[in-house]
Amino acid sequence: MSTPVGRIAWIAIAPVKAMGLVFLDHARLELDGIPGDRRFALIDERDRLFNAKRAGPLATIAVTFEPANGRLALRFPDGVVVDGPTTLGARIAPTFFGEPRPARLVAGPWDAVLSAFTGQPLRLVAMEPGEGADRGPTATLLSSAALASLAAAGGLAEPLDRRRFRMTFGIDRVAAHAEDGWIGRDVRIGGATVRIAGNVGRCAVTTHDPDTGRPSFDTLRILNETRGRLATSEPLPFGVWSEIVVAGAVALGDPVDVLP
Repeated sequence: MSTPVGRIAWIAIAPVKAMGLVFLDHARLELDGIPGDRRFALIDERDRLFNAKRAGPLATIAVTFEPANGRLALRFPDGVVVDGPTTLGARIAPTFFGEPRPARLVAGPWDAVLSAFTGQPLRLVAMEPGEGADRGPTATLLSSAALASLAAAGGLAEPLDRRRFRMTFGIDRVAAHAEDGWIGRDVRIGGATVRIAGNVGRCAVTTHDPDTGRPSFDTLRILNETRGRLATSEPLPFGVWSEIVVAGAVALGDPVDVLP
Protein backbone atom coordinates (compact mmCIF):
# COMPACT_ATOMS: atom_id res chain seq x y z
CA MET A 1 0.00 0.00 0.00
CA SER A 2 1.05 3.59 -0.63
CA THR A 3 0.03 6.82 1.06
CA PRO A 4 -1.18 9.67 -1.17
CA VAL A 5 1.41 12.42 -1.39
CA GLY A 6 -0.82 14.94 -3.14
CA ARG A 7 -4.07 15.71 -4.93
CA ILE A 8 -4.89 16.64 -8.50
CA ALA A 9 -5.30 20.42 -8.65
CA TRP A 10 -6.08 20.79 -12.35
CA ILE A 11 -6.46 18.82 -15.58
CA ALA A 12 -5.69 20.71 -18.78
CA ILE A 13 -5.59 19.86 -22.46
CA ALA A 14 -4.78 21.84 -25.59
CA PRO A 15 -6.98 20.62 -28.47
CA VAL A 16 -4.87 22.79 -30.82
CA LYS A 17 -1.18 23.15 -30.04
CA ALA A 18 -0.22 26.73 -29.08
CA MET A 19 -3.85 27.85 -28.60
CA GLY A 20 -5.83 28.26 -25.39
CA LEU A 21 -6.02 25.48 -22.83
CA VAL A 22 -9.23 23.71 -21.81
CA PHE A 23 -9.54 22.85 -18.11
CA LEU A 24 -11.49 19.71 -17.24
CA ASP A 25 -13.15 18.40 -14.09
CA HIS A 26 -12.41 14.82 -15.13
CA ALA A 27 -10.86 12.93 -18.02
CA ARG A 28 -9.85 9.51 -19.24
CA LEU A 29 -6.07 9.19 -19.50
CA GLU A 30 -5.41 6.65 -22.25
CA LEU A 31 -2.06 5.15 -23.20
CA ASP A 32 -1.76 7.82 -25.90
CA GLY A 33 -2.97 10.67 -23.70
CA ILE A 34 -6.29 12.36 -22.98
CA PRO A 35 -8.58 12.15 -26.04
CA GLY A 36 -8.54 15.44 -27.90
CA ASP A 37 -5.32 16.71 -26.35
CA ARG A 38 -2.89 18.10 -28.95
CA ARG A 39 -5.22 16.69 -31.61
CA PHE A 40 -4.47 19.55 -33.99
CA ALA A 41 -1.46 21.68 -34.83
CA LEU A 42 -0.46 24.42 -37.24
CA ILE A 43 2.19 24.10 -39.91
CA ASP A 44 3.84 26.70 -42.12
CA GLU A 45 4.49 26.74 -45.86
CA ARG A 46 7.53 24.46 -45.35
CA ASP A 47 5.49 21.82 -43.48
CA ARG A 48 7.11 22.71 -40.15
CA LEU A 49 5.38 23.08 -36.81
CA PHE A 50 4.24 26.64 -36.20
CA ASN A 51 3.93 27.32 -32.50
CA ALA A 52 3.55 30.13 -29.98
CA LYS A 53 7.27 30.94 -30.08
CA ARG A 54 6.55 32.34 -33.53
CA ALA A 55 3.17 33.91 -32.72
CA GLY A 56 2.42 34.28 -29.00
CA PRO A 57 -1.14 35.62 -29.47
CA LEU A 58 -2.25 32.18 -30.67
CA ALA A 59 -2.67 31.41 -26.96
CA THR A 60 -5.50 33.95 -26.82
CA ILE A 61 -7.70 31.84 -29.11
CA ALA A 62 -10.20 29.83 -27.06
CA VAL A 63 -10.82 26.33 -28.38
CA THR A 64 -13.70 23.89 -28.12
CA PHE A 65 -13.34 20.44 -29.63
CA GLU A 66 -15.78 17.54 -29.51
CA PRO A 67 -13.82 14.31 -30.17
CA ALA A 68 -17.01 12.28 -30.60
CA ASN A 69 -18.13 14.17 -33.71
CA GLY A 70 -14.98 16.03 -34.72
CA ARG A 71 -16.48 19.50 -34.40
CA LEU A 72 -14.03 22.33 -33.71
CA ALA A 73 -14.74 25.93 -32.66
CA LEU A 74 -12.22 28.76 -32.36
CA ARG A 75 -13.13 31.95 -30.49
CA PHE A 76 -10.82 34.84 -31.36
CA PRO A 77 -10.02 37.71 -28.97
CA ASP A 78 -12.39 40.05 -30.85
CA GLY A 79 -15.29 37.68 -30.16
CA VAL A 80 -15.51 36.18 -33.65
CA VAL A 81 -16.19 32.43 -33.58
CA VAL A 82 -15.28 30.10 -36.43
CA ASP A 83 -16.61 26.57 -36.12
CA GLY A 84 -17.43 23.52 -38.14
CA PRO A 85 -16.56 19.88 -38.76
CA THR A 86 -12.93 18.84 -39.16
CA THR A 87 -12.91 16.97 -42.44
CA LEU A 88 -9.65 15.09 -42.85
CA GLY A 89 -7.74 15.33 -46.11
CA ALA A 90 -4.39 14.17 -47.47
CA ARG A 91 -1.83 12.44 -45.28
CA ILE A 92 1.41 14.34 -44.75
CA ALA A 93 4.45 14.13 -42.48
CA PRO A 94 5.22 17.63 -41.13
CA THR A 95 8.41 18.27 -39.20
CA PHE A 96 8.06 18.63 -35.43
CA PHE A 97 11.26 19.23 -33.43
CA GLY A 98 13.41 17.93 -36.27
CA GLU A 99 11.41 14.74 -36.89
CA PRO A 100 8.49 13.86 -39.18
CA ARG A 101 5.13 13.24 -37.49
CA PRO A 102 2.12 11.55 -39.14
CA ALA A 103 -0.73 13.99 -39.73
CA ARG A 104 -3.57 14.86 -42.10
CA LEU A 105 -4.61 18.16 -43.59
CA VAL A 106 -7.93 19.50 -42.31
CA ALA A 107 -10.45 20.98 -44.73
CA GLY A 108 -12.57 23.96 -43.70
CA PRO A 109 -12.24 27.68 -42.91
CA TRP A 110 -9.30 27.24 -40.55
CA ASP A 111 -6.34 28.00 -42.82
CA ALA A 112 -7.71 31.32 -44.04
CA VAL A 113 -8.70 32.71 -40.65
CA LEU A 114 -5.52 31.58 -38.89
CA SER A 115 -3.30 32.91 -41.67
CA ALA A 116 -5.10 36.27 -41.43
CA PHE A 117 -4.76 36.31 -37.62
CA THR A 118 -1.01 35.64 -37.63
CA GLY A 119 -0.10 37.32 -40.91
CA GLN A 120 1.61 34.13 -42.08
CA PRO A 121 0.43 31.32 -44.38
CA LEU A 122 -0.65 28.47 -42.12
CA ARG A 123 -2.48 25.16 -42.40
CA LEU A 124 -4.33 23.20 -39.75
CA VAL A 125 -3.42 19.53 -39.47
CA ALA A 126 -4.88 16.68 -37.42
CA MET A 127 -2.30 14.60 -35.60
CA GLU A 128 -2.43 10.86 -35.18
CA PRO A 129 -3.27 9.91 -31.56
CA GLY A 130 -0.32 10.65 -29.27
CA GLU A 131 1.73 12.38 -31.98
CA GLY A 132 0.85 15.95 -31.12
CA ALA A 133 2.68 16.14 -27.80
CA ASP A 134 6.27 17.38 -27.80
CA ARG A 135 7.69 14.07 -26.55
CA GLY A 136 5.17 11.59 -27.98
CA PRO A 137 2.33 10.07 -25.89
CA THR A 138 2.86 11.74 -22.53
CA ALA A 139 1.27 13.41 -19.54
CA THR A 140 3.02 16.26 -17.74
CA LEU A 141 2.91 17.09 -14.03
CA LEU A 142 3.71 20.22 -12.03
CA SER A 143 3.46 20.95 -8.32
CA SER A 144 1.16 23.95 -7.96
CA ALA A 145 3.45 25.29 -5.22
CA ALA A 146 6.13 25.77 -7.89
CA LEU A 147 4.03 28.56 -9.42
CA ALA A 148 4.26 30.58 -6.20
CA SER A 149 7.95 29.76 -5.71
CA LEU A 150 8.96 30.97 -9.17
CA ALA A 151 6.78 34.06 -8.88
CA ALA A 152 8.38 34.96 -5.55
CA ALA A 153 11.85 34.57 -7.05
CA GLY A 154 10.79 37.12 -9.65
CA GLY A 155 9.45 39.55 -7.08
CA LEU A 156 5.74 38.79 -7.47
CA ALA A 157 3.36 38.30 -4.55
CA GLU A 158 0.88 36.10 -6.41
CA PRO A 159 1.58 32.71 -8.07
CA LEU A 160 2.22 32.68 -11.80
CA ASP A 161 -0.70 31.78 -14.03
CA ARG A 162 -0.73 28.01 -14.50
CA ARG A 163 -1.55 28.48 -18.19
CA ARG A 164 1.99 29.72 -18.90
CA PHE A 165 3.37 26.20 -18.52
CA ARG A 166 0.68 24.15 -20.32
CA MET A 167 0.93 21.12 -18.03
CA THR A 168 -1.58 18.28 -18.08
CA PHE A 169 -1.85 17.84 -14.31
CA GLY A 170 -1.26 20.17 -11.41
CA ILE A 171 -0.49 18.61 -8.02
CA ASP A 172 -1.54 20.21 -4.72
CA ARG A 173 -0.37 19.34 -1.18
CA VAL A 174 3.26 18.78 -2.18
CA ALA A 175 6.30 21.03 -1.88
CA ALA A 176 7.45 23.09 -4.83
CA HIS A 177 9.27 20.85 -7.32
CA ALA A 178 8.54 17.67 -5.35
CA GLU A 179 7.93 16.03 -8.73
CA ASP A 180 11.66 16.25 -9.52
CA GLY A 181 12.19 13.48 -6.97
CA TRP A 182 9.70 11.21 -8.72
CA ILE A 183 11.78 10.76 -11.88
CA GLY A 184 12.18 7.05 -12.58
CA ARG A 185 9.22 6.20 -10.33
CA ASP A 186 5.67 5.10 -11.11
CA VAL A 187 3.01 7.53 -9.90
CA ARG A 188 -0.69 6.77 -9.63
CA ILE A 189 -2.91 9.72 -10.53
CA GLY A 190 -6.52 8.84 -9.92
CA GLY A 191 -7.18 5.57 -11.71
CA ALA A 192 -4.19 5.87 -14.07
CA THR A 193 -0.48 5.21 -13.58
CA VAL A 194 2.37 7.08 -15.22
CA ARG A 195 6.14 6.61 -15.13
CA ILE A 196 8.00 9.88 -14.60
CA ALA A 197 10.58 10.02 -17.37
CA GLY A 198 12.31 13.36 -17.05
CA ASN A 199 12.24 17.11 -16.57
CA VAL A 200 10.39 19.54 -18.82
CA GLY A 201 12.85 22.13 -20.05
CA ARG A 202 11.39 25.55 -20.71
CA CYS A 203 11.35 27.91 -23.68
CA ALA A 204 10.36 31.52 -24.34
CA VAL A 205 6.63 30.69 -24.51
CA THR A 206 6.58 30.68 -20.69
CA THR A 207 7.48 34.37 -20.67
CA HIS A 208 4.15 35.20 -22.36
CA ASP A 209 1.07 36.49 -20.56
CA PRO A 210 -1.65 33.92 -21.45
CA ASP A 211 -4.22 36.72 -21.87
CA THR A 212 -2.19 38.72 -24.38
CA GLY A 213 0.43 36.37 -25.80
CA ARG A 214 3.05 39.03 -25.07
CA PRO A 215 6.16 38.73 -22.83
CA SER A 216 5.42 39.85 -19.26
CA PHE A 217 7.69 37.81 -16.94
CA ASP A 218 11.37 36.96 -17.34
CA THR A 219 10.80 33.25 -16.77
CA LEU A 220 13.94 31.92 -18.39
CA ARG A 221 16.30 34.25 -16.56
CA ILE A 222 14.73 33.45 -13.22
CA LEU A 223 14.74 29.71 -13.91
CA ASN A 224 18.41 29.96 -14.83
CA GLU A 225 19.19 31.80 -11.61
CA THR A 226 17.19 29.49 -9.34
CA ARG A 227 17.37 26.09 -11.10
CA GLY A 228 19.99 26.45 -13.81
CA ARG A 229 22.68 24.51 -11.91
CA LEU A 230 20.55 21.47 -11.12
CA ALA A 231 21.37 18.09 -12.62
CA THR A 232 18.39 17.62 -14.95
CA SER A 233 17.44 15.80 -18.12
CA GLU A 234 16.55 19.10 -19.85
CA PRO A 235 17.82 22.62 -19.16
CA LEU A 236 15.75 25.22 -17.29
CA PRO A 237 13.48 22.57 -15.74
CA PHE A 238 9.99 23.29 -14.48
CA GLY A 239 7.74 20.24 -14.06
CA VAL A 240 8.17 16.68 -15.36
CA TRP A 241 6.91 14.55 -18.19
CA SER A 242 5.78 10.95 -17.99
CA GLU A 243 4.95 7.88 -20.03
CA ILE A 244 1.47 6.45 -19.47
CA VAL A 245 1.66 2.85 -18.28
CA VAL A 246 -1.89 2.18 -17.04
CA ALA A 247 -4.93 3.94 -18.51
CA GLY A 248 -7.67 5.14 -16.20
CA ALA A 249 -10.10 7.83 -15.14
CA VAL A 250 -8.77 10.97 -13.45
CA ALA A 251 -10.72 13.73 -11.69
CA LEU A 252 -10.00 16.89 -9.74
CA GLY A 253 -9.16 16.08 -6.14
CA ASP A 254 -8.08 12.51 -6.90
CA PRO A 255 -5.09 11.26 -4.90
CA VAL A 256 -1.57 11.21 -6.29
CA ASP A 257 0.54 8.31 -5.04
CA VAL A 258 4.24 7.63 -5.62
CA LEU A 259 4.38 3.84 -5.86
CA PRO A 260 7.02 1.66 -4.17
